[in-house]
Amino acid sequence: MSTVLVVDDSPMLREMIASLLNKTGLTISVAQDGQEAKALIAANPPDLVVLDVVMPNMNGYELCRWVKNNAETQDVLVVLCSSKGEEFDRYWGIKQGADAYVIKPFRPGELLGTVKTLLASKCP
Repeated sequence: MSTVLVVDDSPMLREMIASLLNKTGLTISVAQDGQEAKALIAANPPDLVVLDVVMPNMNGYELCRWVKNNAETQDVLVVLCSSKGEEFDRYWGIKQGADAYVIKPFRPGELLGTVKTLLASKCP
């Protein structure tokens, strides 16, 4: 079964996203900021990370760049999930290496569909 790391500094959003994904049978872990997520990813890379952009200590763009530029984690899929909804924000996220960009507030089906599609593309 695929593993997903949910990274968001809002406890409510973190729990909501984790619960939504957990219902589909995915194995979920959580982190409250980019630094905690970096340590978790380095220790045991998940298949996919759902990542907030605006967070303390290390923002989502920085963590995404680290994931995609690290030989051990470059294949980890990254979904940036942010309230920063301007076209430039989406462009910048994809430029950092994100595999998808979902704008908050999102419909649950939108996030689920994005995650499922990306995970299916990773399987041979």
